Amino acid sequence: MFRVMLYSQWKWCRLIVVLGSVAGFALPLVSVQGAARADSSPLQAGELLQAVQSWGTLYPVLAAALGLLVAIATWAPDHRGRHVHALSLPVPRWRYVLLRFSAGAVLLAAPILALSAGAVLATWSATIPAGLQGYPVALAIRFALAVLLAYAVFFAVSAGTARTAGIILAVIGSVILVQVVASVANVDFDLLGKLQVAVLNWPGPLAIFTGRWMLIDV
Repeated sequence: MFRVMLYSQWKWCRLIVVLGSVAGFALPLVSVQGAARADSSPLQAGELLQAVQSWGTLYPVLAAALGLLVAIATWAPDHRGRHVHALSLPVPRWRYVLLRFSAGAVLLAAPILALSAGAVLATWSATIPAGLQGYPVALAIRFALAVLLAYAVFFAVSAGTARTAGIILAVIGSVILVQVVASVANVDFDLLGKLQVAVLNWPGPLAIFTGRWMLIDV
């Protein structure tokens, strides 16, 4: 049962998974491109940190996008068929939902592993100045948690009606995107006041998306 559902979800999500894996692998490499050139002098510590931090904005954006798109693609066929196929299967509803969630989580392992490989290769190929260190494992773990958290949130929302899911997803995605960009740019922008602090700041449930995403740091 699980293999059949995994295969069906792979057909629906394969383009998202492949593109996400390519982006995840390339992002760490691009962020250290100035430090990995053999034909030029290595970047100074400040320049390297600035480059890594500027590209670091895209890690939470990619994580949120992967979770969002895979969750939508997971439930889209059920919504189109008005859940007739799901209700006709000889399995409890809770098990069907669990199988759907598990299959999507397995597919998301591909971009997570791709980013992990890219992060390891980037730190290995880069000339890191004295006083700085590479953190590929920590970055990969944080990315994995962010992807799975985004997937879980959007999966739960997408299980509702298409209209309700669209409204909630648009609001949540906009809030996350605006807050991440503002946080990385060090802009004092209070979007939702106390609610924003409770949700997006530590120990809020979405705090993992904010702050600095650094492949190389002190």
